[in-house]
Amino acid sequence: MRQYGAVVLAAGKGTRMKSNYCKVLHPVAGKPMLGYVLDAARGLDLDKICVVVGHQAEEVMRRFEASDVKFILQEPQLGTGHAVKQCSGLFEKFDGHILILCGDTPLITTEILSDLVRFHEDNSSRVTVLTTTLQVPFGYGRIIRDNNDCVSRIVEDRDASDPEKSINEINTGIYIIESNLLFDLLDKLRADNAQNEYYLTDVVSGANKLNVPVCGCHTADSSVVVGVNSRGDLADVNAMMWWRLRRQLMSDGVTLLDPNSFYPDFGITVGPDTVIYPNVMITGASSIGEDCVIDPSCLINDSKIGNRVKILLGSKLDKVEVEDDASIGPMAHLRPNAKIGRNARIGNFVEVKNTIVGAGTKAAHLTYLGDSQIGRDVNIGCGTITCNYDGEKKHRTIIEDRCFVGSDVQFVAPVRIGSGSVIGAGSTITKDVPPDSLAVARSKQKVFPLRLGQGSDSKNEDR
Repeated sequence: MRQYGAVVLAAGKGTRMKSNYCKVLHPVAGKPMLGYVLDAARGLDLDKICVVVGHQAEEVMRRFEASDVKFILQEPQLGTGHAVKQCSGLFEKFDGHILILCGDTPLITTEILSDLVRFHEDNSSRVTVLTTTLQVPFGYGRIIRDNNDCVSRIVEDRDASDPEKSINEINTGIYIIESNLLFDLLDKLRADNAQNEYYLTDVVSGANKLNVPVCGCHTADSSVVVGVNSRGDLADVNAMMWWRLRRQLMSDGVTLLDPNSFYPDFGITVGPDTVIYPNVMITGASSIGEDCVIDPSCLINDSKIGNRVKILLGSKLDKVEVEDDASIGPMAHLRPNAKIGRNARIGNFVEVKNTIVGAGTKAAHLTYLGDSQIGRDVNIGCGTITCNYDGEKKHRTIIEDRCFVGSDVQFVAPVRIGSGSVIGAGSTITKDVPPDSLAVARSKQKVFPLRLGQGSDSKNEDR
């Protein structure tokens, strides 16, 4: 088999996106679209991969820095043909064929590229163009074939005549071209078109002038080669990627009660027999265990969830870990670096941040636990607050195993509560409490009659 390298075009700003960010950095299902193209190319086990960068080049290189990727700067940006030509030095001694890809086609797969390479090989081709058919081909270059069914030229939409615009077979922007031939053809390009740019598509007519046949490899699945040029395209591609990910999860044994309203990021994992209700988002590098239940309107980001966990209505989990058999919510908020132990319960309107909650511990409702370490089998009463911030620094609260904390308690950190202790309701705890102690810190109750002189006793009563 011939040697193969790849050039990925990622230099453009994408003016139709109307964005301050480089187009290829826009996420599709949580992953920058260029990442999908690189992954598809890597699946071919190529000899070289080159990415042409331009707009926000430093940011693109930072995001995709890898040992198998070389970056070439295109400056100024004078079209796709000019972009590929910048790679000539990298391929100077490369005796093989170059796969040219677009960084804004995130639905492309290794399977489609493998079919293209196989077609190229089977036809002993020196130039192959991947084509597809669209019912509405507006904006795409049209494929003009000759009597031998070879591609004689590609006409850009803005330069096409009315008869040419009626053609439905379009150029996907993906090619395989013999390396030496490619750079010879690029040297001959001229910018005599509406945009005064060097079109890569003109290498097709250039090859025909040299009597080199150009093969057109047609794919029936036009969805995999869709390019993103606008916010509308981005929304369409997101929807297609979500469906691809949903189907994979369902085939792995996950129940999606309403697949259309579940939004998974690329790379998440969900175990079998987990049930996901409508309007759920699972993003980042999240992993969900087996036999979990995720109620409606939950958001889980960059989190690790164990087996048989229940995440109840309207809860948000961000960069946290939840161990097996725990229950979260409803309306709970777990913030970064929260770790919830096995069989623990975090109830409604409880917020946990940078806190370890031990196995079997319960914080049922209306509580804030921040910068804390809570032991095993602790009961946290309603309205409990760890007062972790003194205006300048954060401080830690430690509550050891088997403590009982009454309602409406404030722990003014730093403070440690010994194991087996009981904290009376309404207490403000400012000092350490030794193990197996009762701590009560509140003022005495005073009762006054509503009207002096009425009743048998008008004196204050202290308890």
